[in-house]
Amino acid sequence: MVIVMEYPLKVQISNRHVHLTKEVYYKLFNEEISKKRDLNQVGEFASNQVLTIKNGDKEIENVRLVGPFRPYNQVEISKRDARLLGLNPPVRRSGDLADSLNITLKTDLGEVEVKGLIIANRHIHMTKADSIKYNVQDREIVQVKISGEKSGIIDAEVKISDNGYYEMHIDTDDANAFLLENNSDVTMITR
Repeated sequence: MVIVMEYPLKVQISNRHVHLTKEVYYKLFNEEISKKRDLNQVGEFASNQVLTIKNGDKEIENVRLVGPFRPYNQVEISKRDARLLGLNPPVRRSGDLADSLNITLKTDLGEVEVKGLIIANRHIHMTKADSIKYNVQDREIVQVKISGEKSGIIDAEVKISDNGYYEMHIDTDDANAFLLENNSDVTMITR
C-alpha cells in the first residue's frame, strides 16, 4: 500500500533575474554590489543593480541581479520572456547549464555575452532536516496541489541545501496560469 502524505507549502514567484560571477559583474558595474532586500533563502539577496538582457535587437530592461556572486553566470527567464527575445532556452535546475543558451548582458559600461540562459524548473527549497521530516530526497520530483479558481496538480523538484528555506519557487508563467501570488498556500504531496 502506498501512503500519501500532504504538507502545507508557501509559494514564492521568481521573476526574471541574473546570477553573476564577480569577474563578469565588474565588467558591467563600476560599483560594489549592494543589497536591496534579503531573500528567504539564507544569504541570498536582491541587489540594487539591474541590467538589460538582449538577443540582437530584442531587449528586456531592468533585470535584477541576485547576490551573492556565484561561480557561474546564469540568467533565469520565463517562456514568455524567451519568446520576446526570440530564444528557446532549456528548462533546467539552477546551476545545471547543460545546453543553456548565450545571452548578452548590457549596462552603461558595455556588454558581455555569457552562456547560461535557462528557464528554471519548478522547485521546492528545503534543508536536509526538512527532507527527513517530509521523507523526500534531493532531486526527487513531488506533486504540488493548487486549490482555487484555477486549481491543478503540478510537478516540482526537491532542492536540498544548507541555506534552504522551505518554500516552492515558480516563475511568472506558472504563477499567472494558476492565479498564484507570493505566499499563496499550496500542498506538497509525497508518497
